[in-house]
Amino acid sequence: MSEETENLEARKISLAVIRRLPRYYRFLNDLINKGVYRASSKELSERLNVTASQIRQDLNNFGCFGQQGYGYNVVSLRDEIKKILGLDRRYRVIIIGAGNIGKALANYGGFDYFDIIAAFDSNENVIGTRSGALIIKNANTLEEFLERNEIDICALAVPKSEALSLAKTVSKHNVKGIWNFSAEDLESVEGVQIENVHLTDSLMTLSYKIKYN
Repeated sequence: MSEETENLEARKISLAVIRRLPRYYRFLNDLINKGVYRASSKELSERLNVTASQIRQDLNNFGCFGQQGYGYNVVSLRDEIKKILGLDRRYRVIIIGAGNIGKALANYGGFDYFDIIAAFDSNENVIGTRSGALIIKNANTLEEFLERNEIDICALAVPKSEALSLAKTVSKHNVKGIWNFSAEDLESVEGVQIENVHLTDSLMTLSYKIKYN
């Protein structure tokens, strides 16, 4: 059992609830951009395709945000979810592995609250080249860099065989979270929260939907 799951269980909040919060946050932002500042759970339900009861249950895990007969203040609710998700600060992120996935992460400009400040690779043909605004650094300098810089999150975009070793390395330098794109599921590394990302999982889910539509 991962430390993340243990912490959530201690607070009696399921990981499924946590995974729905970013969707709520994005949707509330969209409403604000459209000039909508008040919404009921029923209205949110119709737009999000989640039951009103589920939305209320999810939000009640963290407090009472709605008002009977009024609904939700969209700005206030968005700001509360922002705090719950830890987005009331910025995070310093590095990428290890500057292959296709690593370069895509470095070039993506939509990571609000997350500043990607460096990328590393061991391939001599990649070291020194540019990816987005970053110059790819030699992976041999990783630990020295971590000693000199406070890093919150490490994105691992490396082969399966290297993932666990690198996860243990960054954990020794007070990295708080690992965003793992390798094919290796990292279950637990002491002192580090882990989010495993498998791009093919979404495609297989889509395949299921197509098959049984």
